[in-house]
Amino acid sequence: MERWMMGDLKPPSRILMGPGPSNVHYRVYQAMLNPVVGYLDPKILAIMDEISEMLRSLFQTKNRLTLAISATGSSGMEASFVNFIEPGDTAIIGVNGFFAERMTEIAARCGAKVIRIDQDWGGIVEPEKMIKALKEHPEAKICAVVHAETSTGVRQPLEEIGAYCKKVDTLFLVDAVTSLGGCEVKVDEWGIDICYSCTQKGISVPPGLSPITISPKALDVLRSRKTKVQSFYLDLLLLEKYWGEERVYHHTAPVSMFYALREGLEIIFEEGLEKRFKRHEILGDRLKMELEGFGFKPFAQEGYRLPMLTSVTLPDWVDDIPIRKRLLNEYNIEVGGGLGQLKGKIWRIGLMGETCKIQSIHCLMGALKEILS
Repeated sequence: MERWMMGDLKPPSRILMGPGPSNVHYRVYQAMLNPVVGYLDPKILAIMDEISEMLRSLFQTKNRLTLAISATGSSGMEASFVNFIEPGDTAIIGVNGFFAERMTEIAARCGAKVIRIDQDWGGIVEPEKMIKALKEHPEAKICAVVHAETSTGVRQPLEEIGAYCKKVDTLFLVDAVTSLGGCEVKVDEWGIDICYSCTQKGISVPPGLSPITISPKALDVLRSRKTKVQSFYLDLLLLEKYWGEERVYHHTAPVSMFYALREGLEIIFEEGLEKRFKRHEILGDRLKMELEGFGFKPFAQEGYRLPMLTSVTLPDWVDDIPIRKRLLNEYNIEVGGGLGQLKGKIWRIGLMGETCKIQSIHCLMGALKEILS
């Protein structure tokens, strides 16, 4: 058999200032070097319990069903629809960006009747429009929005929608992929029933897990389904038996990622949520100010801009792809371009978790000064 000889695997050390992943703390890498044990080993089961407890604190919830799905953040989105939507159900979805569009696609694949509440990319979906749709469609099973739209840098207000959903049967579903770990996500207070995220952004752990939390209201809906959940792997009732007291085997868990997530969450709570969120706010504002000094203009709606992901329109003299290539190849700095209809028009610059440091801003600004001069 012919043998292919490959060079040594030597990925470069980057400053990850794109829309994710973020940089990873050395302690997280060290945690991943621990020996692999079985998926039902008492040690890993204890670690899973610790992860669930810390995720409850991060989501700011008392939900018993709070766990990490063994797949990336997109699995959280998929699980959130596949578990609760049955063919013919109605889903109201606020659509103001790339990932909200993806929600509509997944809901439709589950057989939902999707009612779109559209908003131009870069703006919030007005809560009044969502509530109006909920009143017009009381049969809606789910009302879904993206808290931090990764494609536009917009922070969606949730409190009014959640307060209305508390009073009706409709479940409030929120994508917190980019917000969790970087700003407040108050699941219980805001009336959120289904909320999912990822590990590689605000939590600063390698991609591979999707934290998710389910309210008792949503759990009752799940248990009363007329049909089986069409995905075995993402069936939350089966995952509940693995993560809960029964400890029934479901899949071979990625234990090294569990080590990583546990350590990443430990780092978050050592810093403290209030201090962490303030750090993101202060440095996010600093980044926006510095970018405006170079002629970049904020893209997201004023008053609703994310602290951990800044979207800016490009000045006429900035050529999108060549400049980002130079940043990557010459300065080891990753910056994200636009998605979908915003391709070539904006940059998305992340300051998430471990990347959220003044040094990151200095490095980017210094590189841009050299390139653009």
